[in-house]
Amino acid sequence: MTIPTSTYRLQFRGDMTFRRATGLVAYLKDLGISHVYASPIFTATKGSTHGYDVTDANEIDPVLGGRKAFDAFVDALQQGGLGLIVDIVPNHMAASVENPWWRDVLQRGSKSAYACHFDIDWSRKLTLPQLGKPFEEALAAGEFEVLCEPDNGLVQLAYFDHRFPLSDESVWEVLAQTAADARLLQAFSRDAVRMKALLEAQHWQLLQWKDAADNLSYRRFFEVAGLVGMRVEDERVFEETHRLIIELVRSGQVQGLRVDHIDGLADPKTYLGRLRQATGPDIFIVVEKILGRGEALSVDWPISGTTGYEFICAISDLFIAEDGLHKIDMAYRPIGTEHAEFATGLRSAKLLMVERNFAGEMARLTGLVLSIFSDFSEADLSAALRELLVAFPVYRTYGYGGALSSEDEAVLCDAIKDAQSRLPHTSALSAIATLLRGDIAGALALEFRTRFQQLSGPVMAKAVEDTLFYRYNCLIASNEVGGDPTAVPGGVAAFHHFMADRLQRQPQGLSATATHDTKRGEDGRVRLYSLTQHPEIWTAGVARWCSMNMGFRSELADGSAPEPNVEWMLYQALAGIWLEYAGEAERGDLRDRFKAYALKAIREAKLRTDWMDGDPVYEKAILNYIEQLLSPDNGVFMNDFGKTLQPFIDNGYLNSLSQLLIKLTVPGIPDIYQGNEGLDFSMVDPDNRRPVVYGQADTPNKHWAASLKRRIMRGVLRHREDHPRLFDEGSYVPLEVTGARANNLVAFARILEGEIAVTIVPRLVDAANFGSGFWKDTAVIMPLKPDQQMHDLLTGNPRPMSAIPVAQLFADHPVAFLVGST
Repeated sequence: MTIPTSTYRLQFRGDMTFRRATGLVAYLKDLGISHVYASPIFTATKGSTHGYDVTDANEIDPVLGGRKAFDAFVDALQQGGLGLIVDIVPNHMAASVENPWWRDVLQRGSKSAYACHFDIDWSRKLTLPQLGKPFEEALAAGEFEVLCEPDNGLVQLAYFDHRFPLSDESVWEVLAQTAADARLLQAFSRDAVRMKALLEAQHWQLLQWKDAADNLSYRRFFEVAGLVGMRVEDERVFEETHRLIIELVRSGQVQGLRVDHIDGLADPKTYLGRLRQATGPDIFIVVEKILGRGEALSVDWPISGTTGYEFICAISDLFIAEDGLHKIDMAYRPIGTEHAEFATGLRSAKLLMVERNFAGEMARLTGLVLSIFSDFSEADLSAALRELLVAFPVYRTYGYGGALSSEDEAVLCDAIKDAQSRLPHTSALSAIATLLRGDIAGALALEFRTRFQQLSGPVMAKAVEDTLFYRYNCLIASNEVGGDPTAVPGGVAAFHHFMADRLQRQPQGLSATATHDTKRGEDGRVRLYSLTQHPEIWTAGVARWCSMNMGFRSELADGSAPEPNVEWMLYQALAGIWLEYAGEAERGDLRDRFKAYALKAIREAKLRTDWMDGDPVYEKAILNYIEQLLSPDNGVFMNDFGKTLQPFIDNGYLNSLSQLLIKLTVPGIPDIYQGNEGLDFSMVDPDNRRPVVYGQADTPNKHWAASLKRRIMRGVLRHREDHPRLFDEGSYVPLEVTGARANNLVAFARILEGEIAVTIVPRLVDAANFGSGFWKDTAVIMPLKPDQQMHDLLTGNPRPMSAIPVAQLFADHPVAFLVGST
């Protein structure tokens, strides 16, 4: 297997086509990248901004240039010596008539050749939550129309811009009454009785979009009704959805795969085994899997590792000061009020998901378990399921046909114990546990086990990442995918322990610091970590700004807008994207991006407004606050904000460079998100998926850290290319640091057969005090043999000493990377 030495994520769509990517090959080669890591490239819905809404998994999207342009792109990669990793989406496809399989299912129902490709409950009609109002109201308003397409004579139902294919039988009936005459079709469409009869004769049933949570007949991706789950556990479905990607692998055009949302599959282990068998032993495979702290990747999955969310959380141990975090927490508690208690908030958010957002999935699970255990009441079983899902500490377990692993058994036992403490007088939990352990045979038992595991992950993800992380705002930099904002930072020792474990468990997993799904850009995140270095300055600033801008708040019937918890969040979010060097055009762009972020944040919080039930008055008040906050007329605030923020900005730059060098050299494969060779202060999607202007990646961040970041990346990635075994197989050795500032340093070596590379970076250091006087007597003890020589790759300076004074080490650069061999 060819193991990448580094990956570079490209977000195809928009202006990133194969033609444009081909033009970047030389640039990426010069940067030291070994593999391009492509977002989904298969045909997706028209106007898709991400490609995960696939309509044809066996066609390369013509919007990107199609197969011809893809082949040219691959040729350019291969001529440049680069490989290609492709993001594949086995869990779901677009529930869209643009998807020919889905369209056939709408037309033919359970008799369609693709009826079993999708995870549909065929005991009822296929529900389509496409209406803007209840069905009867839409019918009475005459919003449905039968059309005969002039191009092909196809008769279908129109609902505004939507088109739905009619069953063959009903088409013949319509044609018999109208002969496809336009005037007769119009008369037919205006007849509510005939239209209702026509719609009731279909294999599908139209619903208001809000009813998807309660009344959906197919498994969806999280809460997205436009993405329908696939049954890739069926071998035929696997083969038909993977035909092209397997061809691309076998032809040598693709060297690696990234598997999207592995937790959504019924049986991830079997799927990955089948994928490995189909692609062969040499293909590099990683999976999108969110691991909680202390959770390990399944050892029997035939893959190289994860896409690296857990790395982001581990590195936060180094740059969040424990004492400072405690002080920020103390200041936040009276402001956040009930939202300042993370555990309480987690339960509340999970209950919201179980009882509202996933009510339909819950009803189906309850019906299944009731059909197996008819001695229990529906109320008892429903309550037990609710408490068990709320108590689940990780995304899911992986039992399918066999017994649970010992790790999953421990997870289940803990969840049962927690749930039982809230329902002490029911034995329903024990009964459900027998199903989840696989102790009961039969199709219904297997279906329940599968669907519970496919639901626990979405409940966790939507409750934490897309709800609680917008309610609990103590230090929002910690609110990252897979993170635990309440965890006490473990410092250097915890980080070394994590890396030693990573070397054993997944040395070839990706080391990510930014992805298309992270909550904020990697440089913005580490800037916000630095708030914990001087919490008193930050919290005093927030109090001052809230007072300065109190006139911008709106007093609504249900309270002020923004409320203190939201206001606290807004100032942190603004700090994470603040531009030092910007004219009015850049300020205007920042204001627009910030307003879009704030609107998403308050909707995700689901407190005073929501995606499902929005409050336009409240939303307008928040946007008005931001508009006035960042108005040129509010210069007193902006000057004060920028002045107060400057030390944190400077400290953030140090953190950025330290984080980068660590990522490039620890166990794992460094993954660079597009444009992050420059500084990245973006916010959550879609902000972080904006097009990258190559050649201007550092603008408007005109700062020494921008160019230095790219130079460090280029130098170290090229060294990795020249010494692949050192970083793939080499040991990870924490180095001893002595002296007064030992706690402000991270130092480790990678060693293999006489080769050595040493990383030394600062942590929790003020940029203003970074001079030699700060480091005093601090030194790094080097693991050198008598005849071993080293030099700093970044400066060229020789470093032959066995104990290197840190003041000397950082005389020219704020980080050091020493290399040598015997």
